[in-house]
Amino acid sequence: MESSVRVEVDGEVFDVAARADRPGQFDYTWISGPNPGYGFSSASSADRATTMADHEGAIRTFLAQVDPGTGYIG
Repeated sequence: MESSVRVEVDGEVFDVAARADRPGQFDYTWISGPNPGYGFSSASSADRATTMADHEGAIRTFLAQVDPGTGYIG
């Protein structure tokens, strides 16, 4: 994966950025969300490269936790 990539999942848009100094760690910024700059981070201890399916799954897990009324994790 490039150091940063834009990903669309279920109609929502995120910028996914790999942390250069920490392999397996990523920051996800919710571009289409109601709160500018809001998102989440993830880390993997798996001994394999992170796939696009991994990123999509992480985003779906995040979105499932978001309160639709506030746009934040409840």
